[in-house]
Amino acid sequence: MAYRLISNRIVPSSNRLSKRFIFIFTISLSFTYLCYSILFCCGTIMPTQNYEEKRCLHHKNVGSKKLLQKDCTADRRTALDETLNVALSHQGSSHARNQSRNSALPITHKRSIAPSEYNITVAQKYGNKKLPNALIVGVKKGGTRAVLEFIRIHPDVRALGTEPHFFDRNYDRGLDWYRGLMPRTLDSQITLEKTPSYFVTREAPRRIASMSPNTKLIVVVRNPVTRAISDYTQTLSKKPDIPTFEELAFQNRSQGLVDTSWNAIRIGMYILHLENWLQYFRLSQIHFVSGERLITDPAGELGRVQDFLGLKRIITDKHFYFNRTKGFPCLKKPESSSQPRCLGKSKGRTHVQIDREVIEQLRDFYRPFNIKFYEMVGQDFRWD
Repeated sequence: MAYRLISNRIVPSSNRLSKRFIFIFTISLSFTYLCYSILFCCGTIMPTQNYEEKRCLHHKNVGSKKLLQKDCTADRRTALDETLNVALSHQGSSHARNQSRNSALPITHKRSIAPSEYNITVAQKYGNKKLPNALIVGVKKGGTRAVLEFIRIHPDVRALGTEPHFFDRNYDRGLDWYRGLMPRTLDSQITLEKTPSYFVTREAPRRIASMSPNTKLIVVVRNPVTRAISDYTQTLSKKPDIPTFEELAFQNRSQGLVDTSWNAIRIGMYILHLENWLQYFRLSQIHFVSGERLITDPAGELGRVQDFLGLKRIITDKHFYFNRTKGFPCLKKPESSSQPRCLGKSKGRTHVQIDREVIEQLRDFYRPFNIKFYEMVGQDFRWD
């Protein structure tokens, strides 16, 4: 009985020692694990700056879309937000923002950024392809290429360089095809295209109005006699074996009977074509540029074009100089180029010499059409 009591006392004591040992061992092991975890995680969650920069650079190189969802650094977030703010803000104050940005650049990287150059870059990156807000619809050999090249230096204008001929030749391709040709633009920018043959295409006004009845239209007009001679000169340079100007212009020259079926003559009957356009557009939606004043006063004509399009007058006299060799104004050298911008060799070419009597007969033919045209548009272009 005594042995059992002793045994009963000993066994419980041994159990208590075992439990204490297990408890102490567990605490020691937990403490060791905790220390190890803290030391290991410090190196993982606190990477060096160099490593962070390399990680961001890697994402940039592979073009990961996650870069737009997760910022690499606070500086990158700031830079991206600043760029987006500029891209989406109104472009009227873009020049001032550009100057502020340039002044913040290091001296070794600072350069003058033209507003048009900067806006084109931003539009290409963040803009969308949209149907045009405005069209240069005519007329052939009136000066449409000059107007396009001059107005597209405006930072709030993005223009298609080629002539798409959508509303006269490619209409069956659809508006999605047409939109796909356009340059990317920001919401504050105007999308513009030029196809001079629209003005004499009977279906063009209806088709353009169907796209948007609020489209703004620009028509560059020129003395119809001079325009016809220029048209013939261009054709002759491509087809040297065509009949003479006099043979094409008259059905019977001795009677002064002009051949109005010849396209070079028909285009200059502006009032007839304008009447077709006024069935679909208000006269206030159409701006007429003088081809003659475009040569003698390009800044004045472009100023009125900017007003018509609702743009700030940025293109002024300082952008032009007169090229005596071509007999035509050219754009002064852009900051990003070493050469001035003049129109191509086909522009300003010497006209074919036409008999004076032929010119007078054509002036007499066009005079009544010109007078009606002056009265309709409220401008005297002084062609007579």
